Amino acid sequence: MWIFMVIFFAFIASYCSIFMIKPVAEKVGLVDTPCNRKQHVGAIPLIGGVSIFFAVLISIIVFLPMEKRLVVYLVCAAAIVLLGVIDDYRQLGVKIRLCVQSLVALLMMWGSDTYIHNLGNVFGLGVIDLGVWGIPFTVIAVIAAINAFNMIDGIDGLAGAMSIITFTAILMLMMVNGAELSVLPLIIIATIVPYLAFNLGVLGHKNRKIFMGDAGSMFIGLSVIWLLMIATQSEGNNAFSAVTALWIIAVPLMDMMAIIIRRVKKRQSPFMADRDHLHHVFMRIGFSSRKALASISVFAIFFASVGILGELLKVPESLMLVLFVIVFISYSACIQHAWKVARFLRKNIFKKQVKRV
Repeated sequence: MWIFMVIFFAFIASYCSIFMIKPVAEKVGLVDTPCNRKQHVGAIPLIGGVSIFFAVLISIIVFLPMEKRLVVYLVCAAAIVLLGVIDDYRQLGVKIRLCVQSLVALLMMWGSDTYIHNLGNVFGLGVIDLGVWGIPFTVIAVIAAINAFNMIDGIDGLAGAMSIITFTAILMLMMVNGAELSVLPLIIIATIVPYLAFNLGVLGHKNRKIFMGDAGSMFIGLSVIWLLMIATQSEGNNAFSAVTALWIIAVPLMDMMAIIIRRVKKRQSPFMADRDHLHHVFMRIGFSSRKALASISVFAIFFASVGILGELLKVPESLMLVLFVIVFISYSACIQHAWKVARFLRKNIFKKQVKRV
């Protein structure tokens, strides 16, 4: 009964936050306007992330004991959301964003009394412990997670869908292993659902579109990596292994890494905006925005399921890592030759389907 109260409260808090914040955003100009890279209609309020954060904040205060870890998490989340709002409003430089994200990562490690150091038996030679080198590794991991979810936020519903899939996978594994704070991913999921209704224009929310904004995608990325760190680095009571975490965030992570590799090869900034992400490839092939969303979500569910099954069936961590590397290399190769892949699929699959019709 208590769980249903938490879900309902978080959902309503998020829904109300949207209605309260939207007129303010429109008044101050916190909106996204169309351009060559952003092909939507009209000025769309960038309030999804802010409403999700406020709903999570209120729900945690009401239902969870305010221990040090949670307080520091909320402080870090507030800093990231503020950074995202300013970036949505003023377009901050990459160096400023990375600097703030790094400071947040250090604060999060201090507040959680842990960092990513135990990588597990990923090479089949025994447990790999990074020791003090885990501190810079964690900073890199935090920055990677934040920007992975930020980069994948390219079409309606995608960042929201990826986050729900990721938080659901984390929730399942934390509940199976009786991990602490397993209610937190459930709260975050409940707060994302109202945003998706507005963003996708479903269930009576047509013509009320809002966007998540950098504030939302970065908040989700931070929440994901914080939960993964808590779940995989707790002394003697890990909910799942570090390699399982890779499968849980496979699509955002692989998309970001493949794009960065491609940009570096072209001698471009790894953080420059372009139209070479996975959702762009699907749309070049001929998919609509909704079909691209559905297809990518299926991929994300599949990869998360592989990670969950691998964890539950006790598949060797070294084998799970090898499989992940193979999948990433295949994915990266497709992204590196995105135009050729799109042309091949249009020619050999879509034309055949049209002929059958």
